[in-house]
Amino acid sequence: MKKAPLAIAVVAVLVFVIPAAASSNPSGQRTFAQNVLEPVYNAEDAGAIGYIKQPTKAPQPVPSNPRAWSPFYLVVYPVTSTVPSTVTLFCRHTPAPENCPTHGNAISALAVAQEPTVYGAGVAGHDHLMDFPGGDDFNIAWEPTVVLFTPQGVADGTVNQHLVTDAQVEAAVDNRDARIVELPQRTFLCASVPESLYDRSTPLTP
Repeated sequence: MKKAPLAIAVVAVLVFVIPAAASSNPSGQRTFAQNVLEPVYNAEDAGAIGYIKQPTKAPQPVPSNPRAWSPFYLVVYPVTSTVPSTVTLFCRHTPAPENCPTHGNAISALAVAQEPTVYGAGVAGHDHLMDFPGGDDFNIAWEPTVVLFTPQGVADGTVNQHLVTDAQVEAAVDNRDARIVELPQRTFLCASVPESLYDRSTPLTP
């Protein structure tokens, strides 16, 4: 599932990282100076959290060679999963109000349409995962890649596992407990921000 790297000169942007307990996880998008900010897991380091910002007026898809794209995972949990009761998800869809309004409703609708048996009762929310600098898939542009649990994943109990790394996502897909839906039309650029900026930014509301 990894993209082939593009051999170009790029100045890597550091991602600000904090170790965080599940109970203290940040949640929701925020806005600051025409940017949308959100938390992400380091897909190569379980539990490490960083923060990114995306300019609100940046084009999508980003005008770059698809070989320079890497997956930005959005792992979607149904309301029937036990994960949302033990972990604060980065984006909450249920109960309302939606706290990632730029994309949360669309991701929820996609999940229900693609896997109605799993998500028909409702979508609790989703998390974000990406490789930070030094990871195999760190690149210059990010392709939203939605991770949906399958009926087999419900039967196996994988739907109750919190997937926070590339390896966990790939294992679930390989076992057919989950599948991916790529959204190349929404590929974007992002930069990192410190936790302090996220904390003092304004929550984004629908």
